[in-house]
Amino acid sequence: MRTYRELFRTPEFTPLFTVGSAQVAASTVSGLALGTLVYGTTRSPLLSALSMFGASFSQVLGAVALLSAADRLPPRAAMTCLALVFCAGTVVLAVPGLPLWALFAVVLGMGLAASLGGGVRFGLLNEILPKDGYLLGRSVLNMSVGVQQIVGFAAGGVLVTAFSPRGTLLVGAGLDLVAAAVARFGLAARPPRAQGRPSPAETWRTNRRLWSSPARRHLYLALWVPNGLIVGCESLYVAYDPRHAGTLFASAAAGMLAGDTLVGRFVPKWWRERVSAPLRLLLAVPYLVFLLHPALPLAVAAVALASAGYAASLLLQERLLAVTPEEMSGQALGLQSSGTMTMQGVGAALAGSVAQFTSASAAMAVMAAVSVAVTLALAPGLRPEGYGKVSCART
Repeated sequence: MRTYRELFRTPEFTPLFTVGSAQVAASTVSGLALGTLVYGTTRSPLLSALSMFGASFSQVLGAVALLSAADRLPPRAAMTCLALVFCAGTVVLAVPGLPLWALFAVVLGMGLAASLGGGVRFGLLNEILPKDGYLLGRSVLNMSVGVQQIVGFAAGGVLVTAFSPRGTLLVGAGLDLVAAAVARFGLAARPPRAQGRPSPAETWRTNRRLWSSPARRHLYLALWVPNGLIVGCESLYVAYDPRHAGTLFASAAAGMLAGDTLVGRFVPKWWRERVSAPLRLLLAVPYLVFLLHPALPLAVAAVALASAGYAASLLLQERLLAVTPEEMSGQALGLQSSGTMTMQGVGAALAGSVAQFTSASAAMAVMAAVSVAVTLALAPGLRPEGYGKVSCART
């Protein structure tokens, strides 16, 4: 599968695409509104960053307790219920006078629900598409993330200014409700991919199997850690430039969109290994310029260029599926998604803590330097020549 026309002609891909787009738009608009609300109340870069990305911490609990459900629940029912949970949680966040501790409790609860969502969604994607279609399909979903974030951050900035952060949160809740409706009436009823009841014990057993492979361990670490550190940079946009934070978020989304488009559609299979390592470094290196506190045009260019490096994750996910049994694919992708989100929360907390004692620009440069160091340290375990041996040993 090499064309977008083939992709969208595949049954169920369009509604799955629509559900994902609506949820990304909802989280984008709501995240900017929530970060603005918390920063305006507390003037704390750390709390503002955690309000936007702190839900990622509860993904750890979901990863060790809930992920077996990704392959053991009917996908349509799971996606519908999760969208309704996000809708209800966002409505609660918009309640005036909500204490800060209650706000963060709701954010963490929504993160726990989200830990299951990645496994359900991407496991269904792998089920809907033929084997050679996953990279293109996942790249299109990532491109949708880029488009929705560009539109969402731009629209969110306008909504927050024209109305209020709480009013903008209600818009996000409405988008989650749309996602629930499309999931319920647009997707076919499918049985679970795996037998048995979901449980923490089953989740833990499968996670141990996934982690037992050296190939998968290196892939998971490469997918989780460098990306999370760079999301820490993104979590400081509001503190770096409150007036133009939406512009920085939109430029990051545009860069990610460009990278996913090029890699998913135009980079031939034989060339993917050559671009994988440079893309992983590209993700962090441009952020080093923030040490100089650049003017807005240079900051926007650096952010867009760096975000194109997120496309390396597509290539790493393709490798992950190649070394994972199909009956564990949903949980494997869910573990990747949950780990990524968790590290985003860790990155936001680290970046916010550094910024508390230095400045937002200095903290962004520090996080970028650590991301480069981690990427270089993981490089030997990601060399292509080792994958055939590991994959054969697994089978």
